[in-house]
Amino acid sequence: MSGAGPSPAGRTGAEYRIEDLAHASGATVRTIRAYQDRGLLPTPERRGRANVYRDTHLTRLRQIADLLDRGYTLASIKELLEAWDTGRGLGGVLGLVAEVHGPWTDERADRITRAELEVRFGGTSDDRAVAEAVDLGVLEPIPGREDEFLVPSPQELAVAVELYAAGVPLSAISGHLRELRGQVEQIASRFLEFTTEHVFARYLGHRPPTDADAAEAASMVRRLRPLAQQTVDAELARAMRTFATRHLEQHLTAEEPFTSARVAHTPVPVALPPSTITAVERLVGQEHAAAFVTAATEREVQARTLDTLASSHAKMQQIDQIG
Repeated sequence: MSGAGPSPAGRTGAEYRIEDLAHASGATVRTIRAYQDRGLLPTPERRGRANVYRDTHLTRLRQIADLLDRGYTLASIKELLEAWDTGRGLGGVLGLVAEVHGPWTDERADRITRAELEVRFGGTSDDRAVAEAVDLGVLEPIPGREDEFLVPSPQELAVAVELYAAGVPLSAISGHLRELRGQVEQIASRFLEFTTEHVFARYLGHRPPTDADAAEAASMVRRLRPLAQQTVDAELARAMRTFATRHLEQHLTAEEPFTSARVAHTPVPVALPPSTITAVERLVGQEHAAAFVTAATEREVQARTLDTLASSHAKMQQIDQIG
């Protein structure tokens, strides 16, 4: 029954038995029947004792699969599809979904083999560290290729390589990343709450939104997408300059030698500009501002330490060449 050809009603197009539809869509027969029971699929044509499905059913199954992959529940998918079926349109909504689900960075993913990974980390083979990197999403296994990984953020991996070369243990690097990720997720959540309240609420007043409102919201996402990172970069640079300067002054004038314990147990009060404090509180919330600034300070100190180490290493190489 599968294949193109005229139907008894004079319509043309492909016709599918449920088994054929399952094969073409990638869904199981059981899943297709479950979608029918929930009203997610149009009622198939009954012909004798068999149901006949068409390309509209195949298209609908692919739409459902795509929305599920993007994190939508079946209940929310049903609302979207019902809106489309009643003539409200779905193009704008799907455009909004694609815009939000699209890349939020210009960075491109890369691939790396296990051997290349070991070379970059000084020839060390560490299964536990690799498993930790996979758990954190720094590395993603590639199905069918046990010794190769996808690297979603080559930049993030490069930072880990530099920190390790500077003497930071892999366990400390992964622990720091976990801590930093939690703080960054708070910033992202706060920024979304802020923009939803002041910008997107007007477009998302209907569930689902109208096609025009969804298209306008998608356009707004494109405009606002870089603002969170730009704001964080600017405020982080401002805070780091203040904190790093005070931090350096403390250790240059201290009678005791510099130790990590001394950093942890000898805090020095720093007066930040009110505008900086306000900006940080808007991003992460008042209750998380202190933790964010503290983490930002640690990050800048580590970065400057790496710069100093790299500079010293370069000078030593020059001296060796002269000698």
